[in-house]
Amino acid sequence: MPRYSQSHRFWRDYRKPNEAQRQLFRAAVEEFVEDLKVGPDEIRPSLRVKKVHGTPEVWEMTWADDGRATFEYAEDSREDDPHVIWRRIGTHDVFRAP
Repeated sequence: MPRYSQSHRFWRDYRKPNEAQRQLFRAAVEEFVEDLKVGPDEIRPSLRVKKVHGTPEVWEMTWADDGRATFEYAEDSREDDPHVIWRRIGTHDVFRAP
């Protein structure tokens, strides 16, 4: 079962979107978790998960037209039990400090 945690910055960011936007994010996370259960290489293309350019360990996920979330895999991640640390949530602005 995939595990997760959140950064303090994530929680500050999480308050900014309205409830409808947060629901879109939570729905995307449910899909992401389903895919991680199968394997990190099996994430559906619609989530557009990819590494953030210029950062060695930070990944991004698309949850709406202008909705992005950044995350990293924790060092204790195992291929059969990934651990995701959510870093930021918001618009493309999160890429200024992913």
